[in-house]
Amino acid sequence: MQARVIGAGVAGLCVATELVARGCEVTVFDPSPRPGPHACSWWAGGMLAPFCEGETAEEPVVRLGQSAADWWARQGVSVERRGTLVLTLRRDRRELDRFARRVAQHETLDSAGLAALEPDLEGRFDRALHVADEAHLDPRAALRHLRARLEHAGVAFVAEPGHAKGLTFDCRGLAARDNLKDLRGVKGEMAVLRSADIRLTRPVRLLHPRYPLYVVPRADGLFMLGATQIESDDVRRTVRSTLELLSAAYALHPAFGEAELVEVGVDARPAFPDNLPRLVRRGETIYVNGLFRHGFLLAPELAREAVEAACDGSKPEFWHEDHD
Repeated sequence: MQARVIGAGVAGLCVATELVARGCEVTVFDPSPRPGPHACSWWAGGMLAPFCEGETAEEPVVRLGQSAADWWARQGVSVERRGTLVLTLRRDRRELDRFARRVAQHETLDSAGLAALEPDLEGRFDRALHVADEAHLDPRAALRHLRARLEHAGVAFVAEPGHAKGLTFDCRGLAARDNLKDLRGVKGEMAVLRSADIRLTRPVRLLHPRYPLYVVPRADGLFMLGATQIESDDVRRTVRSTLELLSAAYALHPAFGEAELVEVGVDARPAFPDNLPRLVRRGETIYVNGLFRHGFLLAPELAREAVEAACDGSKPEFWHEDHD
């Protein structure tokens, strides 16, 4: 069977991977010759954290996201399985209590337990939560790896927009608003710091009633900071959000105050009104979209369901028939 994939972000590459596993002949259409900042998934944190996301996300995110780490590992992507740490400043203790009530899969740590997991945080916090069954990856490395793996498998990548013809999977993200009218953009901003003065081995979430933060360690002393979520598709970088991210990082550890500011990025994530993904079929085109802030967490499962629907005729969980 021949299939076309439009878009080579995380959704498109996952769909192409599932198609190849089915023995399909696949062509991927994307205007860029390689993964890069044009794709929303380039700016992702890479946290495979279904339980933590369950603090605010719907039940399917928690349930389906639990298979993500294994899927990425099966593709040969380096996945770090060290869990997630959740912290608050002392004055925000109630935020940690609230989070603990909403997230069942956690262990409560005292200061000694926290120091045993992350020695560089010793003495800074007297209580923390450790969500052990979570993982993280480097999104940019994962995108590059999937693309190289697909090219090695014979998938053709064509640097043009592409048009629906035959069985087509439209994975263009927010650009698909020309056909998915209720798709909206949710702005997310991030920063990358480099520091030789602090070492973390797992993602850390710092809860705050106004300025929540997550810090994800990467190679070579790099740390990705994120957490902004703004109802807008305006992709300008703002001073306010950058200051909030950097101030929260400094509150987590003062060593971040001397870190090198390597990069500041922003993009708009595609989301439907319920913040859940959808598979929308119109004729021979299946739209794979609405991953919101769960791209690397849900793309593998959504891709599997989309390909299963096309190959086997099933109607999976996020299926929508559109006859307009």
